[in-house]
Amino acid sequence: MKSNRTIIKIFLTLFIVLNFSCEDLVSIDVPTDKLVRSQVFDSEQTIISALTGIYNELYLSSFSNGSRNSISVVSGLSSDNIRNINTSNLERMEFEEHQINPANSYNLELWSSAYNIIYMANSFLEGLSDSEKIDTDLAIQLEGEARFVRAFTYFNLVNLYGSVPLILTTNYETNALCEKSNVESIYQQVIEDLEFSSEALKPSYRTGERTTVNKFAANALLARVYLYMEEWQMAEIFSSEVINESSTYEILDSLNTVFLANSREAIWQISPIGGGGIATNTNDGSIFVIDPFFSFFASIQLQDGLVNTFQEGDKRLENWIGFNGSLNAYFAHKYKISASSNFPIVEYSMVLRLAEQYLIRAEARLQQGKIPEALKDLNVIRSRANLEPFEAVLEEELMDEIFVQRRKEFFTEWGHRWLDLKRTKRVQTIFGTTPLWDPTDVFYPIPAQEIIKNPNLTQNDGY
Repeated sequence: MKSNRTIIKIFLTLFIVLNFSCEDLVSIDVPTDKLVRSQVFDSEQTIISALTGIYNELYLSSFSNGSRNSISVVSGLSSDNIRNINTSNLERMEFEEHQINPANSYNLELWSSAYNIIYMANSFLEGLSDSEKIDTDLAIQLEGEARFVRAFTYFNLVNLYGSVPLILTTNYETNALCEKSNVESIYQQVIEDLEFSSEALKPSYRTGERTTVNKFAANALLARVYLYMEEWQMAEIFSSEVINESSTYEILDSLNTVFLANSREAIWQISPIGGGGIATNTNDGSIFVIDPFFSFFASIQLQDGLVNTFQEGDKRLENWIGFNGSLNAYFAHKYKISASSNFPIVEYSMVLRLAEQYLIRAEARLQQGKIPEALKDLNVIRSRANLEPFEAVLEEELMDEIFVQRRKEFFTEWGHRWLDLKRTKRVQTIFGTTPLWDPTDVFYPIPAQEIIKNPNLTQNDGY
């Protein structure tokens, strides 16, 4: 096991050095890159290690690592779910107050780390296509995994920033001057990648761990993509395929088991092993849990408005929300471990889970007029939370309840609340009366450093 981790760290380091970000591409020596690529893709073992390096990088990258400048934190601050405890961190306050300066370093790290993942995926796909040292079936499997990671990253970019550059190669001269692509083109590429992944990947997890992706991870993300595109029938089809895979996935009755490593509710998770250090806790646990003895380190708390939406008896209130008396602050307690160096690893960072698929299907079915079916899906989530079945007959009332349950279910997870408010046009209702809000705040600014380096890259409206 130790030797395997050493190999993984070597290839992760190799990928980071070669592929660090679009802004560093000009420093790569092309002949050396070609030489190293030929070595990396010279055997199945090294090819698999290279892909493992990409998975590990997801735990290191700002946008996906669950830490202070991840999507879960900064987009949570942009919504009405969490807020800063320490208001002296001005750059994080900019997300909470919807006053993000294009020079904000958190915003730059969010953007550049996402494009770093995309570049790594592109580099892997190019190297894989040129390799003659790998079994065809395995090559298709690994291509499906890499294309999934690229699609997942673009999905987040397009929803945070709107139109962004669509980069599908490692040609740094082209990439350095790449213009924005429209949102429709980016979604088209996301769907193309995910459809390939869905066909290429097997129902089982290649490593036996849910930290790699399988066919149902691709279908789960396709269901979300089609929901955002308001293609309700397709969203229902793909969410149903995941829900029906009952041999692999189930809604767990015990809420304290949901975020455990390889839980049966997990569709895809990210392991702390990718950090390469001694810590075995998730970053989510570290940032969101307020330690009772070291509360002075805490930086994030739940908004009272969120906590007040939970009714007495809701198991999510009892199991997923904690309270720190010294700070008089509620905190997210989905992850129980804030610091650990123990093995085996107990918790993985959750990315996709089955509960979302039920709420995706509920919304998609409602939009198609299938009220009884939508109610049934919604009540799966309510029942797990120890709530009485919802019995609305008006479509508007049922839709409101679906969004209420999405907020209660996914707070502090991947900016769901922020993206939901935007895609449903509810963001203006929530923030429209606040003095600093402007409708253009629905998208984050393109980082100023990127605008300076690329004369073809235009700034988003309002910045």
